[in-house]
Amino acid sequence: MTGQRILIVDDEPQVVEALKLYLSRDGFRINTATDGEAALATFEAHTPDLIVLDLMLPKVDGLEVFRRLRAKHATPVIMLTAKSDELDRVLGLELGADDYIVKPFSPREVVARVKNILRRAAPQEPASGKTLEYDGLVIDPRTRTVQVAGRSIELTGKEFDLLYFLAQSPGQVFTRAQLMDKVWGYDFFGDASTVTVHVRRLREKIETDPANPHYIATVWGVGYKFEK
Repeated sequence: MTGQRILIVDDEPQVVEALKLYLSRDGFRINTATDGEAALATFEAHTPDLIVLDLMLPKVDGLEVFRRLRAKHATPVIMLTAKSDELDRVLGLELGADDYIVKPFSPREVVARVKNILRRAAPQEPASGKTLEYDGLVIDPRTRTVQVAGRSIELTGKEFDLLYFLAQSPGQVFTRAQLMDKVWGYDFFGDASTVTVHVRRLREKIETDPANPHYIATVWGVGYKFEK
C-alpha cells in the first residue's frame, strides 16, 4: 500500500494534522482540504486512492461532496461523523460510503480502517465460482454481472459480494454478524447497520417490489436468507 494517496477533508486543523501524521508514517501520500469546494478541486487535481471525509464542512457539506464524487467515481470513502449524526451515517451508507468513523476517534483506528478498505478495494483475481440462476435472476461471478429478467443490474462491489454469498446457500439463514464476517471480513470495523443498508439497496435494485422481496427474505430477529 506504500505510496497510495489519501485525501483528508476536515475543517478542524488538529484532526487533519493528526491523521496526516499517522497516515504518512505508514507510507501514504497525503492531500488535505478544509472545505467542500476545496475537497472537490483537490480530488480532481490529485485523484486519491481513498478519501477520509468529514460530514460537517463549510461551503459544501460532506454529503453533497460525496454525492458529486460518487456520481463520477468509485473511490473508497470513509466518513467522519459526530455521535449525534446517526441519520447522516445511515444516509452515507445508503449512498455508498465504504465505512464511517464516529468522533472522537483514535488516529490508529483510522489507519487500520484505511488499510482494510484499500485491501478490499484492490483488484481481485476472477472468481472461479459458478454462475447462479434463480427465477429470472442470473449472477455471474466471473464477470461480476447480474441480470434480472434479462435486464442488467448495476451493483457496487460489496452489493455483488453480498448477493452472491447469500445466493450460494439458498434457504440458509445468516445473522448480520455472520454476513459481516463472511462478506466484509473479520477485520471490518463497521456495525450491523452496514448489512441492513446493503440489503435495502440490493432489494431496491433486484426486487420488483422491495417492500415484499422475492429473493432476499428477512428472518425477523435473526438475519436474512436467499429464497429460490
